[in-house]
Amino acid sequence: MHFSIPETEVRCGENGSSYVAYNIHVNGVLHCQVRYSQLLGLHEQLRKEYGNNVVPAFPPKKIFTLTPAEVEQRREQLEKYMQAVRQDPIVGNSEVFNSFLRKAQQETQQIPTEEVQLDVHLSNGQKVKVNILTSDQTEDVLEAVASKLDLSDDLVGYFSLFLVREGKDGSYSFVRKLQEFELPYVSVTSLRNPEYRIVLRKSYWDSSYDNDVMDSRVGLNLLYAQTVSDIERGWILVNKEQHRQLKSLQEKGSKKEFIRLAQTLKYFGYIKFDPCITDFPEKSCHVIVSAGNSELNFHVKLPNEQIKEGSFKVTRMRCWRVTSSVPVANGTANGGSSGKSELKLELAFEYLMSKDRLQWVTISSPQAIMMSICLQSMVDELMVKKSGGSIKKMLRKRHNGSLRRSESQQAVKSPPLLDSPDSNKEAVVKLSSKLTSVTLRGISTSNSGNDISGNNFHGNFAFEGIGDDDL
Repeated sequence: MHFSIPETEVRCGENGSSYVAYNIHVNGVLHCQVRYSQLLGLHEQLRKEYGNNVVPAFPPKKIFTLTPAEVEQRREQLEKYMQAVRQDPIVGNSEVFNSFLRKAQQETQQIPTEEVQLDVHLSNGQKVKVNILTSDQTEDVLEAVASKLDLSDDLVGYFSLFLVREGKDGSYSFVRKLQEFELPYVSVTSLRNPEYRIVLRKSYWDSSYDNDVMDSRVGLNLLYAQTVSDIERGWILVNKEQHRQLKSLQEKGSKKEFIRLAQTLKYFGYIKFDPCITDFPEKSCHVIVSAGNSELNFHVKLPNEQIKEGSFKVTRMRCWRVTSSVPVANGTANGGSSGKSELKLELAFEYLMSKDRLQWVTISSPQAIMMSICLQSMVDELMVKKSGGSIKKMLRKRHNGSLRRSESQQAVKSPPLLDSPDSNKEAVVKLSSKLTSVTLRGISTSNSGNDISGNNFHGNFAFEGIGDDDL
């Protein structure tokens, strides 16, 4: 997760005195607004729980009112503190830290704790209405959806909740995977835009795990609905003959066979991102990025209008980093007097192009953080598989020893038959791995007025040294 504090606000307290509020952004989106004293209280809790040797140092108190320069210095120090806490595998995933963020999110949005009905969408557009509390965390909501669908407890961990934006023009953009430190109801309602919705999708990459899911009637229906939806959106490539076979299997109601055929198709199980910009193989190239099968796939439009395709294997990425920055305009970081600014997000990864040559590749996209999350989850899955482990998650035990089960279940509806395939798709030319090399572009230097990313590199434990014969 990418934590930043890009800005501060001067607020008026209940007694009329003013104070500085720090806007904490998670993955480029405002999560909560907190005071220094609240963060100090969190630090004291963490220090009591884990000790001074584990918890990073906290910015010291000041006796006198801070000058603007000191406010900015404290903002930078608090940002580095939050990033350091989150990156610690124990402290950053602790209930103390996550509950602080959940409470701060709810207080910032001023949403009281009460019973509500939340719509969670399936891939085929079907709504699942669940009764929850506004203060229920992501795991609570996921379990409520599983209960409503009658999905067995041991399969809940194969699915996750995602925040997506579905435009009126049919566009479908992934914003992020909902995390344990946020409240889904608060996250979606605070956006105040009906285009945003919460969607249930499978959370793994390796299609061999589909077998576990398909052994369950509900799991099979969910996976079938997602596969049909991905084909309809053009995320999975299908030619006319394959389309005819798939439609025939649909008509017969052969869902397992439908999925098994789809597994053989290009881009099965991939997530497709919105068009964006990359510097590979040339600067300022338009690209459509897809994530899946332990790789990032590039569908690049070169300046000469030629379309090429290539893939970057996650096992050949030495590390990656998300850079978030505020563009410079007219000598100010925000380019105006409103105090609000659009963040520029970039994902850059260092890739082993040949046996002895590493090169940075950069993607400029509002979905850069979602791409980073995909990379991390692919690495995690590879490492679990390499160690002989299982991706099944150990669900947190409830006080009563079991999950809350809904009194009424809802069936997953079968999607309609596939539409005819689009015959106007552009032909794709294979992108050679021996393309002319591009200039190494470091990402430690920002061309913005306010680089707020810190040194948030993601080391890749799945990185493998390779020889030229493997390229």
